[in-house]
Amino acid sequence: MLEPNATEHETFGVLAEFPTAEALIDATKAAREAGYRQIDAYTPFPVEDVWKALEVKDNRVLWLTLAGGVLGAAGGYGLQVYTNLAYPIIVGSRPLVAPQAFMLITFEMMVLGAVLAGIFGMLVLNRLPRLNHPVFDAEHFGFGGKDRFFLIVFGNDPKFDEQSVRGFFDASGASGIQTIEHAEEPQ
Repeated sequence: MLEPNATEHETFGVLAEFPTAEALIDATKAAREAGYRQIDAYTPFPVEDVWKALEVKDNRVLWLTLAGGVLGAAGGYGLQVYTNLAYPIIVGSRPLVAPQAFMLITFEMMVLGAVLAGIFGMLVLNRLPRLNHPVFDAEHFGFGGKDRFFLIVFGNDPKFDEQSVRGFFDASGASGIQTIEHAEEPQ
């Protein structure tokens, strides 16, 4: 029974530290082969092979950016057509709807729509702004590290069992293994 101000802890995941990027890549590939799907890696600099080993295939931001660009272009073009038809000003017998003249604003609105959709889509999908992440509380996990590589198996992985994940990381040559817990708000 929880007290009114107490919080219930549940496992966020098991975090393993590796000495080199190559060891992290090997462990990531082994984790995927072992059937773990809810995993992530943290590196002090971009390591392309880790991205490939994680098999990240999330293209939602790309699709949001495309949709924002299409909606922005359609909105910009439509606004110009509507304005010229609703408030006609005939100049030198030019047509009211002149697609060539509308392309500059249409392009600019397409870029604006794509950029805003991409930025806000990325923020929403990453659940940002997030002021604290449970991994930040891990020992040795810091922003200043230049030589630390981490792999985490999240607690929501269908195959997650803390002891088996710890055993897997131990067999993978992890130099440090830590269970990360996060507190849920009481209901």
